[in-house]
Amino acid sequence: MGQPARNRRELRVKVLWIGVWLVFLSSPIGDLTGGHHSADATLAGALGLTAFVVAYLALVFRNMGRPVSGRGAHVLLAVLGILAPVLAYTLGSAWLGLFVYLSVACGATLPPKAASWAIPASAVVMYLVGLHSGEEEARNLLLLVVLIGFAMVGVGQLVQTTIELRKARATVAQLAANEERLRLARDLHDLLGHSLSLITLKSELAGRMLPGHPEKAAQQVADIERVSRQALVDVREAVTGYRRPRLAEELAGVQVALAAAGVAAEVPADPELGGVPEESEAALAWALREAVTNVVRHSGADRCAVELLRRQTLDGPMLELAVEDNGSGGSATVAGNGLTGLRERLEKAGGTLEAGRAGSGFRLIARVPAAPSADVGSGA
Repeated sequence: MGQPARNRRELRVKVLWIGVWLVFLSSPIGDLTGGHHSADATLAGALGLTAFVVAYLALVFRNMGRPVSGRGAHVLLAVLGILAPVLAYTLGSAWLGLFVYLSVACGATLPPKAASWAIPASAVVMYLVGLHSGEEEARNLLLLVVLIGFAMVGVGQLVQTTIELRKARATVAQLAANEERLRLARDLHDLLGHSLSLITLKSELAGRMLPGHPEKAAQQVADIERVSRQALVDVREAVTGYRRPRLAEELAGVQVALAAAGVAAEVPADPELGGVPEESEAALAWALREAVTNVVRHSGADRCAVELLRRQTLDGPMLELAVEDNGSGGSATVAGNGLTGLRERLEKAGGTLEAGRAGSGFRLIARVPAAPSADVGSGA
């Protein structure tokens, strides 16, 4: 609510949420089809009811959770405010239920301050109209009109808060990305600033020494080579640190990513990773990232379950990551670049990858050694 539907599932949810209120149309429709009015009155009532429903759906569907903005929205609200009393007054008490829609529209679209007087005003107008045709019916609906209107004010406030939280989360993510870029720039400056300055200085010295003191120039060139090699080592170590993801961090990020995509997630919290080699953990973290990326972008799923288990196999203890969704998945026979690269990464860490259809969804299982290799550190 409060934003356009991004897919068919969200569209169905939105239509169901708004369309459920159409149950109150049973009385007006029954009155029209019951033969209680002349042909002209029945035709006029049908046209008026159609115009009322169209205006209601157009107004609430587009502005749910947002204050009314634009001339068109105010016109639609005015149409509801005119048709409800006119139809109820001319056609009888069976039409008093239209004031429920008027109250819902006021509560769902108007700012809280405006809705606080518009909802009671619609209830008073309904009661006054009901005195003309059916006082008992008006009394029965009076409390409902007031309560349902203010309930929609609360729902609208909740939707608005959700929208603001989404914007805040996007802002936080952008700030985090900017901070990470700044950190990377600072680290690269610290790593390379001194080395490059030293290389530049020694290059100038070597150039000045070369004509008269070639042996000293050769020593400066050797120093340049040593400094540049050390700088290259430092950069590789830094890049390795940046690119090596942590499984615990990826699991926390998965929960946020799936929730943002509207996918119900089952993700383990605080995984036990004691004794797991860094290479194995990094490979599983990459596998989790790739699997969840496919779920969010390609599967169309609305549910995703992540499991992390330790298993004892003939090859030793293994850590197994399983990611399963209920979406359309992908091809089980043709692996994409992402899965191909992931399989190579896992094999390099001594692990395996399985991916394919599973029931009505798609399942990816990645396994890596849960303990260092037996020959590491051996005295042989």
